[in-house]
Amino acid sequence: MPSIQPDTTLINLNAIEYSRAETVIVKSGGMTASAFVYASGVKALRISNADGEMILLPFHGQQIWDATFFGRRLTMRSMFDDPIDTTTYLANYGAFLLHCGATAMGNPGAEDHHPLHGELPNARFQEAELIIGHDAAGAYMAMTGSYRHTVAFSHNYRARPMIRLNATGGRIGMSLQVHNLKNTPMDFMYLAHVNFRPVDGAMLVDTAPDDPKHVRVRATVPGFFKPSTAHRDLIAALQTNPALHRKMEAGRAIDPELVMGMDFKSDASGWAHSLQLMPDGSADFISHKPTELGRGVRWITRTADQDALGLFLPGTAEADGYHAEKAKGNVLSIAPGATYAIHLAFGALNAKEASEMQEKIGKVMRG
Repeated sequence: MPSIQPDTTLINLNAIEYSRAETVIVKSGGMTASAFVYASGVKALRISNADGEMILLPFHGQQIWDATFFGRRLTMRSMFDDPIDTTTYLANYGAFLLHCGATAMGNPGAEDHHPLHGELPNARFQEAELIIGHDAAGAYMAMTGSYRHTVAFSHNYRARPMIRLNATGGRIGMSLQVHNLKNTPMDFMYLAHVNFRPVDGAMLVDTAPDDPKHVRVRATVPGFFKPSTAHRDLIAALQTNPALHRKMEAGRAIDPELVMGMDFKSDASGWAHSLQLMPDGSADFISHKPTELGRGVRWITRTADQDALGLFLPGTAEADGYHAEKAKGNVLSIAPGATYAIHLAFGALNAKEASEMQEKIGKVMRG
């Protein structure tokens, strides 16, 4: 189970009542947790701090459905106002964070039989808890839970995420542990699909060098997309000069999508960082550990129906499906009885925090 300090309080989210009328569960340390249920029947948990809030789905993939900090909604624009009670990926695609994997992940190729991005995104979690405690940054609230995936002769694992928010700021901490319950090794793929909303005029700043070796632009798209000639021209230009994608230009359509595999340099603590740096100096960010998630993609779509920036989607693989990623050597193995652990941080930064992060990125790139 994710690390929990002994002085914390745990509230069983299976045991509380959910209704259309939102009900406060607890107030503590300047934070509030409340519960409600959407018209679709999907149960939700709202955790608020001094600077914003996030809406989580305890039993539906343990998604972060929505996040708002510093008066700005971080979540992608989608065709979904509320979550839908389904396990089909594209029938409920509008969340801020989705866990992808874990037996397979990505867009299925001709040889693949797994669903788009695997079984985790809309997984039916059997258990969920609210955690209340204190850490080095002060008071916090967190959600955790358990999802067991068992298929006879094939798979048997337990996934335990944790999503944590402190009493101030827009920084969200996330961890995930995947425990192989089988007596044979488990093929493992994972990707954290964090979907920010692009901001016109923003710049993308990170520790990935701007060359085709470190930023690989995918030329193909899934068969259900029909790219235009203009989109194909954009892809061709970016394959030669990846830096052209870094400014969020108003009016520039990215239809259907831009997908880039990226290799990051880490700081002295082993973290790699990406920013969507706003014109006012604030930023969205995501930080990951390449030793845990050594692959992944940047993903952007800007259409009349969806507007999303996967600033970086850290993963164990890129997003071309099980067989394609296995051929690249990107499918990991978890030994019998072993656990794979992942740690992330993402969310919103004020101008001072963004400046400090930008300086940290600059120091890494300067060597």
